[in-house]
Amino acid sequence: MSVRLVLDDLRSSPDTRPNICSWRVLPEKAADYAPFPEGIDPSLLSALGRRGITQLYTHQAQAIDMIRRGHDIAVVTPTASGKTICYNVPVLDAIIKDDSVRALYVFPTKALSQDQVAELMEVVATAGKDIKTYTYDGDTPQSVRRTIRQAGHIVVTNPDMLHTAILPHHTRWVKLFENLKYIILDEIHQYRGVFGSHFANVLRRLERITRFYGSQHQYVCCSATIANPGELASMLTGRKTEVIDENGAPRGKKHFIFYNPPVVNPQLGMRKSSLLEAERIAEKFLRRDVQTIVFANSRVRTELLVTYLKSALGKKDLKDHGEVRGYRGGYLPGHRRQIEKDLRAGKVRAVVSTQALELGIDVGQLEACVMAGYPGTIASTWQRAGRAGRRSGESAVVLVASSNPLDQYIVSHPDFFFSGSPEHALINPNNLHILLNHIKCAAFELPFDDDDKFGIEDTAYVLRALEEEKVLHYSGGRWYWSAEDFPAEDISLRSASAENFVVVDTTGEPKVIAEVDRVSAPMLIHEEAIYIHESRQYHVDRLDYEEKKAYVHRVDVDYYTDANLAVTMRVLDVLAERTGLPFSKGYGEVLATAMVTLFKKVKLWTHENVGAGRVHLPEEQMHTSGCWMIFDERVTRGFSHDQAQSVLAGTANLLANIAPVYLMSDPRDLRVVPQVKAPFTDLPTVYVYDAYPGGIGLSEKLYDILEAVLEACLSHVSSCSCESGCPSCSGTVLEAGPQAKNLTRVALQRLCGREAP
Repeated sequence: MSVRLVLDDLRSSPDTRPNICSWRVLPEKAADYAPFPEGIDPSLLSALGRRGITQLYTHQAQAIDMIRRGHDIAVVTPTASGKTICYNVPVLDAIIKDDSVRALYVFPTKALSQDQVAELMEVVATAGKDIKTYTYDGDTPQSVRRTIRQAGHIVVTNPDMLHTAILPHHTRWVKLFENLKYIILDEIHQYRGVFGSHFANVLRRLERITRFYGSQHQYVCCSATIANPGELASMLTGRKTEVIDENGAPRGKKHFIFYNPPVVNPQLGMRKSSLLEAERIAEKFLRRDVQTIVFANSRVRTELLVTYLKSALGKKDLKDHGEVRGYRGGYLPGHRRQIEKDLRAGKVRAVVSTQALELGIDVGQLEACVMAGYPGTIASTWQRAGRAGRRSGESAVVLVASSNPLDQYIVSHPDFFFSGSPEHALINPNNLHILLNHIKCAAFELPFDDDDKFGIEDTAYVLRALEEEKVLHYSGGRWYWSAEDFPAEDISLRSASAENFVVVDTTGEPKVIAEVDRVSAPMLIHEEAIYIHESRQYHVDRLDYEEKKAYVHRVDVDYYTDANLAVTMRVLDVLAERTGLPFSKGYGEVLATAMVTLFKKVKLWTHENVGAGRVHLPEEQMHTSGCWMIFDERVTRGFSHDQAQSVLAGTANLLANIAPVYLMSDPRDLRVVPQVKAPFTDLPTVYVYDAYPGGIGLSEKLYDILEAVLEACLSHVSSCSCESGCPSCSGTVLEAGPQAKNLTRVALQRLCGREAP
């Protein structure tokens, strides 16, 4: 009832009603049941019954039946549809009947691994069986690791531990690999882009080792809804995978609301901050004691929302504002586990999270979800929405749009979202940069024979190249690892670099309070930055770049910092180009050089710029793939230098936000850089490049469909209701100039082969 009261308030209040673009009600759905397949061990059935599971949903019964018949499968159903039952039942049943059977569970995060082990152990204990289930991750004590290797029936781990701690030391895991029957891959939709490309190669290495030990295993994959689950599962495992996607689980009534903040400056097209509006809506739910999850799209925005919510609730003398917590990457593991525990216990009434809580970690029964900005993909939005209303009952999801073009496109075209297909998960396991690193790891683990294949036909060519680098030695028809180093340690599965920085609080006794990945460090913990951690503010006194440490102390200021990243581009090799269009375009290998040069001081609540400073840090270089679009005389004729610069900025702004819709990718996988006079072309040029070393194929696909994307950009800028340009189309007047919108529209008409009227 509390949720309904808040919904009535949103619908009737003059402060919110005019800003609601779309209100969809997803009706409740009854469960479709099926009996347990015959032959399941009675003690296991009894244990499940004591947990209230006396029959299965239809997709669970189908999955269990297919697993028992030896099929490789992918179960694709929404959050909270009971996917874990699909694999736990056949795995536990097989181990009960044959004590030698082993299973390897791989989850994308440590948090999810520990969450699932707790549930497994409860079932095993209730069944009264001696099935040894262990988590093997970076937090596992050395004293119990040997026991896990020798006696573990079910070993639960994550891709990083499989990559660095299990496969390179497979001789210590003989019992597991000789008897491995099941490999469970949960949340496979997380394995996209660079992470998925790495993980596919980790599984290739796993396949080599299981063949060496003579075991026969099958894969069970689980995923949230994506457009190509079967294709993704097959690309990850190297096997044909059968998809189960008819959901038999029940669903409570869910209200899904698109909310567009009001325009506060019609001339500039500026809307009220999505952060402030998301805070206001979340506060409405909390005022009615509705447990709520709030999602933000960056670490800084997450911390700002925690700060704003705590402050607002504290001022209104509502419940203890300590019940509002943040949750994001960078928090220490013990800190995150405590937040998860408090959420399940109901001690935390609101959690503000990055994408870290999209996964199926058990956080209890949340009734409302507020998203501060579109997550970037339809699949991710539905995954976040699934965190509210996990059981029967009414729930609410409110997507608060930001001013960027992609958000505005989504809330202006609700049918595109509600009727459209979720995105494809794209990976490129044969990316040379990634493949080469994993062939090194594979050679360290087991020597290669002359006829061995590792994802590509001409594996021998790569092996010969590595021999020339003096890391392999060829003898007797086999390639042996000959270098002294341990290759897996230098390869991060999730980013370009395996390194991270630690944040040391020196306010009292020095202690580590957080960690920051290398890519984010120059933006977040440069000297004089304000680093926010669970709404507490820390001033960065010194960044030791060599030692990877940032030294900070507690402060109480009314601003935060926002750094500017300057990127320059250099074309290394042209792989394709076309000049016969209304414009010229190219595709090839590029070098992106990034450097943080300036930072702004931004006032809390009002988001005014109240100061600035310089950042002195070394530049970072990345060799990747990119495409480029050249604005020659056909596009820029009649434009002054300043106007051409305005058009370039406007087109880049549109491309950065519209292209991901057509590439069906995460916006963060791409970077867009406009150059008024590019050294390579000597003309105004817009570069779009893959945000990962070596590239993952996105810019190549964009090169092929660029004309269609430009048509969409033209349609979007033409239909925007602003006067002179806004963040939703060509950028603000301050960013792109007073004629940005009109000039960008003219340029896009020329790019699409249509003259301006």
